[in-house]
Amino acid sequence: MQDLTFAFTLLFCAALLLGVLAKLYLSARQVKHVAQHRAQVPAAFASTVTLQAHQKAADYTLAKSKLGMLELALGTAVLLGWTLLGGLDALNQLIQSASWAANNPLWAQLALLAAFALIGGLIDLPLSLYATFGLEERFGFNKITPGLWVADLAKGLVLAAVIGLPIAALIVWLMGAAGALWWLWAWAVWMGFNLLVLVLYPTVIAPMFNKFKPLDDEALRERVTALMQRCGFAAKGLFVMDGSRRSAHANAYFTGFGAAKRVVFYDTLLKQLNPGEVDAVLAHELGHFKHKHIIQRIVMMFAVSLGGFALLGWLSQQLWFYTGLGVRPQLAAPNDALALLLFLMAVPVFSYFVSPLSARLSRKHEFQADAYACQQASGQDLSSALLKLYKDNASTLTPDPVYARFYYSHPPASERLARLQGAA
Repeated sequence: MQDLTFAFTLLFCAALLLGVLAKLYLSARQVKHVAQHRAQVPAAFASTVTLQAHQKAADYTLAKSKLGMLELALGTAVLLGWTLLGGLDALNQLIQSASWAANNPLWAQLALLAAFALIGGLIDLPLSLYATFGLEERFGFNKITPGLWVADLAKGLVLAAVIGLPIAALIVWLMGAAGALWWLWAWAVWMGFNLLVLVLYPTVIAPMFNKFKPLDDEALRERVTALMQRCGFAAKGLFVMDGSRRSAHANAYFTGFGAAKRVVFYDTLLKQLNPGEVDAVLAHELGHFKHKHIIQRIVMMFAVSLGGFALLGWLSQQLWFYTGLGVRPQLAAPNDALALLLFLMAVPVFSYFVSPLSARLSRKHEFQADAYACQQASGQDLSSALLKLYKDNASTLTPDPVYARFYYSHPPASERLARLQGAA
């Protein structure tokens, strides 16, 4: 058993080290590439993007990259602190030593999950505050007030308690009570929960944080409705969200599931785009539905989560899984919450190097949605809309190619706009 423990610890450390080195290498490439091209607007954009806007995007990208490196260092230190340095083990021992824990094993495990989440949130808080009120503020994107930020935090905590704790309690209970195939039951519960959230999010959860009002621009509403009818798409309504209360970034999205789908425009988006450009952006989103990208992603989520729960079911029975990550499993109490937390910490370490596959698939979907938008609306309008969004969101036009291939879920601006021009 000691050999297996040592082997797993060594494997974990090797994967963690390789991942950190890869992230630092890719970030360094991104910083170098963006900085080298900061002084001049790329030729393809010279007539549409000013040098000032190009340099703002470069500086914003560099600032985010440097903050990302700091987050990487902190996240790695915290991960080692929780695992090999004994933090999670100490927290579990502290909770198990309480007089009430022996008679309330389920509550003790929920206390461990809640304490872990709370401590993690407090550790992340300073960098989160800096990202919002420092970096985003410096580049003119932050619109949220400290009071609204605190209110959002409080609402998030209430949601975590009201929604998160019951589902966590049910899964932990199934781990201990549903036999060897508990992971299959837990997976079914988890999938059902996710589908329920997709239905409830537009009408119950999202309005807790933002105000939604029906789109009141009659001409735009008629234009958008005609586009959706042409595409054979039905929605519960067209809404405008007060995104400007929190950020100057713009977006549009579909939300909901089944008959509960609705179209949501950020108010910032409607201020930046003309009606033809709004049409084109919406046609792009409709392209995702036409090509069944949403269904594909849901099916993929089902499959990956099923494999994840099956793997957790096996690992939770292996002593070396606990000891190899610096935790002493309880002999007289359940270890289900421990297994769940260790799994959630260890899986990202080992799955990091397959993440480019997901990014590549996402970029393929974006190209397909762009092509559909060119069929249903104007490719020129989509190009101009995307260019406005790149400029207004300070997205760099000169990302490092290797970095983009590894991380970008959307094609870089140069590739995407070049393909749209070719289609036009």
